Amino acid sequence: MTTPLILGVTGASGLIYAVRALKYLLEADYAIELVASKSTYMVWQAEQNIRMPLEPDLQEQFWREQAAVDQGGKLICHRWGDVGASIASGSFRTLGMVIMPCSMNTVAKMAAGFSTDLLERSADVQIKEGRKLVIVPRETPFSLIHLRNLTRLAETGVRIVPAIPAWYHNPQTIEDLVDFVVARALDQLDIDCIPLKRWQGRSTD
Repeated sequence: MTTPLILGVTGASGLIYAVRALKYLLEADYAIELVASKSTYMVWQAEQNIRMPLEPDLQEQFWREQAAVDQGGKLICHRWGDVGASIASGSFRTLGMVIMPCSMNTVAKMAAGFSTDLLERSADVQIKEGRKLVIVPRETPFSLIHLRNLTRLAETGVRIVPAIPAWYHNPQTIEDLVDFVVARALDQLDIDCIPLKRWQGRSTD
């Protein structure tokens, strides 16, 4: 059985980060356990005028359509309130978890050890089990409260990859900018499945 990676999606703006991550992970034949927070449904409606279904089976089809990956990999979707799901338990083995995009509301709850839904519980499990947890916060500017919450998470070992793209790889499209952030987030989990022009250093000639 392939050990899965948990992909958490919160109601922060920038759902394209989750879609692009899912695309590359499924194409690379990873097993993904996906959980979207309740507010994610509202963000899909606001940003794309799209309704995300509630039923897990329909969600799988929905996310595959958004990622344009009909087959490949394994995708299991969970209801946001199903705190009895497999990924809510520390005995369920995973490669870790990445939350992208990650709202400041979710950051605050994780920093306080407070969980009210499956996504937050799953993140809490990764922290308590000492597993890899990567978050991609999408907010600007950061307030002092945000920074203190992020610092508290960093002190527990959470890897923080802000949604800040680079330009040295000569991006030509919005997807190129998004893919850079996604690739750097997945780097923290030792996952390299995105075609990215990486920095090779300056030539001395």
